[in-house]
Amino acid sequence: MNIRIGQGYDVHQLVTGRKLIIGGVEIPFEKGLLGHSDADVLLHALTDAILGAAALGDIGQHFPPTDPNIEGISSVKMLEICMQKVNDLGYKIGNIDATIITEKPKMKPYLEKMMQTVSFVCAIEKNQVNLKATTTETLGFVGRQEGIAAQAVVLLTKI
Repeated sequence: MNIRIGQGYDVHQLVTGRKLIIGGVEIPFEKGLLGHSDADVLLHALTDAILGAAALGDIGQHFPPTDPNIEGISSVKMLEICMQKVNDLGYKIGNIDATIITEKPKMKPYLEKMMQTVSFVCAIEKNQVNLKATTTETLGFVGRQEGIAAQAVVLLTKI
């Protein structure tokens, strides 16, 4: 069996006047994440992990932030496009493990819906997706609530 592992990491700045979308879920909060797309930090880290495992480069190569045609694109759509590329190469996801790093808002109430969204888009069972959240105990840019980060690890297997 051909097994490949990829990891991804992403960070976006918190700003006023933007929706907060993480894991494909809109979260009520006074700030949102700044980016060329919807700035879904979790799905960006996940997409990078998937692309990395398939040796397909990174999210910036496929969705350059300088491309006006994709401004405001949904990160769910970006993940769908990358999943198609991976499937075309004959791979499927074995499992996903990801962490959202934020002081506020608390992610626990939204993790279940995020896992449902990720499993649906990736065409895998929900028990193949593990999402968790942590804080930085008020340290650094996350602790100062200047931004949110996420990291993801993905296992791909040959179909």
